[in-house]
Amino acid sequence: MVGALVYARAWWNDRRVSFTDFVPSGNQGVDPELYDIENAAIDPNGSMWQELVKQATWVGKTLVDLGCGSGWWLPKYEEAAELYGIEPDPSLLDTARSRTDRATVLAGSAEHVPLPDNSVDVVHARFAYFFPHPNFDPTAGLVEVARVLKPGGSLIVIDNDTEQGEFAALLRESAYGDLQGNTTYARSWWEEHGADTIEVMSSWQFKTRYDLERVLHLEFSPEFADRWLRENPDRTSLSYGYLLHVWQKPSLHEAEEKP
Repeated sequence: MVGALVYARAWWNDRRVSFTDFVPSGNQGVDPELYDIENAAIDPNGSMWQELVKQATWVGKTLVDLGCGSGWWLPKYEEAAELYGIEPDPSLLDTARSRTDRATVLAGSAEHVPLPDNSVDVVHARFAYFFPHPNFDPTAGLVEVARVLKPGGSLIVIDNDTEQGEFAALLRESAYGDLQGNTTYARSWWEEHGADTIEVMSSWQFKTRYDLERVLHLEFSPEFADRWLRENPDRTSLSYGYLLHVWQKPSLHEAEEKP
């Protein structure tokens, strides 16, 4: 993969590239350290992680963590032969690079992946960019991912289940529900674009009540978070449903069979 790294460095040095379509996140972009606590609470029993491996193993392959943020998940991919983190937020890049020596972390976005055509086996996008809703169409990012994936390669988008689990109920009731918490628009969008959607029920499990309180205030309005906390005074966990949208680039054989 030396060629890919040379390509990436050349791309990095091209200052004409910009991310005018980048919008900083309202959670990790605001408080990266608190978002680490949220990441640590995700999927304590590993059920989502096991499904990721089942759908597209990255052992001995090239994997891209697209929208890697501050790089929390990069050390978990140590079995990949080549590992890239792609992140558009410049304030998070140095932290992401410090997580592991195994990863090459580059400035980029879903629409601008600084890697050559047909060079990647697996792409993961975790709560990053690919939240289709009526006012946002991620097609440009899907086209770019298709460019860098090898024939037969897989994109897995880790999304929130808007129907099942206590976190889904929070989303539906909150002000953010209009974007992702009260419809099945995203599921339908992925189905229309040829993806399979896998449901995984897991949880948020925090070490302390204080950590849960802080994360709820990061993710939701103060009034909404405070109301939920008053109604659930002893909780440190919530059931949390995930959707894994699995999209595969046609293999060479499949592409040849198309009329």
